[in-house]
Amino acid sequence: MKLNTFFFATIAFILVFSFGCNSNKTNKQTAFLSDDALLDTVQYQTFNYFWEGAEPNSGLAPERIHLDNIYPQNDKNIVTIGGSGFGLMAILVGIERGFITREEALVRYEKIVGFLEKCDRFHGVWPHWLNGETGKTHAFSPKDDGGDLVETAFLIQGLITVKEYFKNGNDREKQLCNHIDILWQEVEWDWHTKGGSAVLYWHWSPNFAWEMNFPVGGYNECLIMYVLAASSPTHPISKEVYENGWAANGEIKKDTIFYDLRTVLNHYEHDDFPVGPLFWAHYSYLGLNPKGLHDQYANYWTLNENHTKIIYRYCVDNPNKYEGYGENLWGLTSSYSMIGYASHRPDYDLGVIAPTAALSSFPYTPKESMQMLKFIYTEADSLVGKYGPYDAFSLDSNWVLPRYLAIDQGPIPVMIENYRTGLLWNLFMQNEDVLNGLKKLNFESPYLKNK
Repeated sequence: MKLNTFFFATIAFILVFSFGCNSNKTNKQTAFLSDDALLDTVQYQTFNYFWEGAEPNSGLAPERIHLDNIYPQNDKNIVTIGGSGFGLMAILVGIERGFITREEALVRYEKIVGFLEKCDRFHGVWPHWLNGETGKTHAFSPKDDGGDLVETAFLIQGLITVKEYFKNGNDREKQLCNHIDILWQEVEWDWHTKGGSAVLYWHWSPNFAWEMNFPVGGYNECLIMYVLAASSPTHPISKEVYENGWAANGEIKKDTIFYDLRTVLNHYEHDDFPVGPLFWAHYSYLGLNPKGLHDQYANYWTLNENHTKIIYRYCVDNPNKYEGYGENLWGLTSSYSMIGYASHRPDYDLGVIAPTAALSSFPYTPKESMQMLKFIYTEADSLVGKYGPYDAFSLDSNWVLPRYLAIDQGPIPVMIENYRTGLLWNLFMQNEDVLNGLKKLNFESPYLKNK
């Protein structure tokens, strides 16, 4: 536990924000902060979304936190399963950075796992949203009122990482790991092949069965779902499902070149600018280490590095001439916008920057991401609040709201920690089930050398 790091993070936090909205004083203070102190600060703030900001009864992550206290109807008690998976990993960062103690984290994890054991599940699969007070499903959309396999994969990624952190601990910590193992083994990944088809389907509902009809294939954020489904010790999928579903019978390899960089995989089929939002380079790789990871379809480090650099170069090029875009202000991903939640990317650019895009990309673009971090905290501190940078903003439209989304704040402390120490990558990639699944799918990775 790095209590000295927590000290510096606390000092940095005080320096940055003790002068309120007086940006001139704030800029003078932050100009003297080291890069490490800035990283400590943003990690502490974003971690705190999942610590102080957690839903009280379940301990899970609220779908959203609005500091202006304006919420959609009946939304304040809703927790997100995928965002909670990210939060589980952020709490591990909190332990290692000295923001909380190991004992405090253990108590929180016990609450979370106890809730996850009792709340609604469907063939072991959690829904997208739950009511944090009752544990009952809160429908994400009219027919999305059952199991969500993608959100469940993000949660399991976090749970496995927590298990690896505590597995050699005291009796109480080992008991937590046993409970996590049971939850992991109860997920029926193979059920989501819809009776044995060679693809995984995103949703199943006890009321609408497979009517959502969303087979998951082609490159997006869902690689971790296929890896975990192949890794399951109890309900695994075959390699054929990975090849036919995820890889779309090889069609996934039809890449192209933008800004002198290969996309490596096929992001889209029909768009003029086929590069997806940057969360695709984050969600699956919070635990799944892309360094040295490749299969017959891609080198996953090159995939993510190129994806990030394409977005960066696009923002620097700024073909739409949006105010503020450039070397210090970049990053397109799904986030809030002036028109609601939107999937920002080069072929759908509204002039909205989401800080999570650049800050969660530290492993891929450390120099460019640090430029963005320094700009926000020294030149645009009005875009930063209690839980770190606000979800999104547009200088061109003079738009920003003091609001946060769990799925955007969560990757920030986790990916920054992976950049700094590799903590979450090393934990997740030492799991025996995960390694067996990667080997089954013919992946190569430095972690598989002794398997």
